[in-house]
Amino acid sequence: MDQTERITLFQSEASAFEKAVRRAVDAGGPLPPVPSCPGWSVSDLVGHLGGVHRYLAHVLRERLAAPPDPAGLALPDVPADPEALTDWFAQGARELAELFRELGTDTPVWSWSAEQSSGFWLRMQLIELAVHRWDAESATGTPGPLDPTLSADAVTQTFQVMAPARRSWKQAPPGTGERYRFRRTDGPESWTVAFAGDEVRLEDGPTTAPVDVEAAGPASDLALFLWGRPPATALRVSGDATRLRHWFTLVPQV
Repeated sequence: MDQTERITLFQSEASAFEKAVRRAVDAGGPLPPVPSCPGWSVSDLVGHLGGVHRYLAHVLRERLAAPPDPAGLALPDVPADPEALTDWFAQGARELAELFRELGTDTPVWSWSAEQSSGFWLRMQLIELAVHRWDAESATGTPGPLDPTLSADAVTQTFQVMAPARRSWKQAPPGTGERYRFRRTDGPESWTVAFAGDEVRLEDGPTTAPVDVEAAGPASDLALFLWGRPPATALRVSGDATRLRHWFTLVPQV
């Protein structure tokens, strides 16, 4: 996907997230818990995502080359009123989308990844927003799937970026040669991933080499599973199913 496609999807996911939150607000009473985010209510989810958007807007606006000092980062208070909270989220998402459009994908800025660019943050935040939109819809109704093209990119990004990062953040055990295949059933993509020591290796070439376990399903289900959402029963699993559960030992959730 190019920058324009990602920004368009970011805006549509932000609108869908806002719609799901307003559905919860309109129901009256305390905002409901989010089943896929244990311990969080819809208010917590909105506060988290709105705070992340404002933090990154500061990084992008100031073209920071290092993470901002939290002590000097003046973020506004999160509104307590549900209506005001929803408006607060929508404003932050609009401002972040405008910054992504203004900066393009090649502006050098700090990130926690080896890729230090505005393009990294656009890709990362589109994926995170889509997953949290699914979370919000899960709390207020039946969640819709992630966009298929976005989902396939999210699967690739998991192996390229998120899995190595999560392993380092959580001090995951070393890999001992575990091999996984994730096969998309609504498109041609297939991903083979191997663990060796601290390395997470996304393999090129034919997808017929032996693996310990294969999980197959639509790209949206694969992406959501890798983000710790639907259980593995949503996927068609062949091989050693215990290895699929072991994935989250090798790649802990954050």
